[in-house]
Amino acid sequence: MTQGDPTPADPRDESVATPPPPTVVIVSGLSGSGKSVALKTFEDLDYYCVDNLPVDLLPSFVRSLVREDELPPKIAVGIDVRSRRSDLSKLAQWRAALAQLGLSGRVVFFDADDEVLLRRYSDTRRRHPLGHGGLSLQEAIRQERTIIQPLRDEADVVIDTSQLNVHQLRRRIIAEFALNKGTQLSLLFESFAYKRGVPADADFVFDARVLPNPHWNPELRPYAGRDPKVRAFLDTQPEVAEYVGQVSGFLDTWLPRLRGETRSYVTIAFGCTGGKHRSVYLAETLARHAREQGWEEVATFHRELD
Repeated sequence: MTQGDPTPADPRDESVATPPPPTVVIVSGLSGSGKSVALKTFEDLDYYCVDNLPVDLLPSFVRSLVREDELPPKIAVGIDVRSRRSDLSKLAQWRAALAQLGLSGRVVFFDADDEVLLRRYSDTRRRHPLGHGGLSLQEAIRQERTIIQPLRDEADVVIDTSQLNVHQLRRRIIAEFALNKGTQLSLLFESFAYKRGVPADADFVFDARVLPNPHWNPELRPYAGRDPKVRAFLDTQPEVAEYVGQVSGFLDTWLPRLRGETRSYVTIAFGCTGGKHRSVYLAETLARHAREQGWEEVATFHRELD
C-alpha cells in the first residue's frame, strides 16, 4: 500500500454502519377492535403481512423467511382468538425464539370497550369467531377476553380504539410504527378536507383552496392527487409552483429548529375542499422535498383516501 492510499475499513470496526435487524410485529387484539385495518395499514407501510398464523408456528414461519435470499426487513403477523387451539400463554417463548434468530419483536394489542364492540358487530352484522354453541355476542366477547389475555399481557403497545374511527386508527399506526421514536425528529405530511374539519393535532396547517382545482376538469375528477395525470396538471400551474416554493422555504427554515425540542414528530397538514386532489398533491410533493433535504423519517397520510 502506497502512502496516501485510503486504509480499508476493518470489518470488525463497530463504527461501520450495519443494517438494523428485521422487525417482527405481532398484531393481536379483540375481534372488532380494528386488527384488519391495522394489518392493511402495515401492508401499506411495506410490511410483509400474514394473518391468522397459529402462534406455535411463528418460529418456524420466521425461520422459513430467514432461509430465503432476501428476508423482508419488516414483518407483521396477525395472531388472535382464531389461534385458540394453540397455547397462547407460550407467546413469550416464541418471542425468545425470534431473538435467537437475531430478530427484534414487538406485540401490539388492539382493544375496545364491550359496548363499542357490540355496536360495531350490530352495524356490520358480522358473526363473532366464538359465536357458536348458543353463545350470545356479549358472552362471546367476554370469553374472547379471557382466551387472549396472555397476548395482552405480552403487549408492548396497547391501542384502545373505542374512540377512534378508521382514519384515526390508521394515523395512530403510522405515527407509532412508521415514524422514528428516538432523538431523530420525524415528519408526517397529511392531507385533509376542510369540510370534515382540520386535524386536531396538526402542528402546521396550510390551505390549498386558493389553488386551481382539478375537480372541475372532468378528465381529472375521478383521480386523486397521487395520480400522474393530476400531478402533471398541477405541476404546470404557476400558482402551484409559487405555493410549493414558498411553503418549502418556510419548512426548510423552521423545521430544523424543532430538532432540539422534546417532540418526536411534527405533522404538516394540507387542506382543500374535498381532500382528494390539491391537498394530496401538496402532501406528497413536500414529503418528497423533505426526503431530498435529508430528512430520514418522513411519512404521508391522506385522511380522506386512506
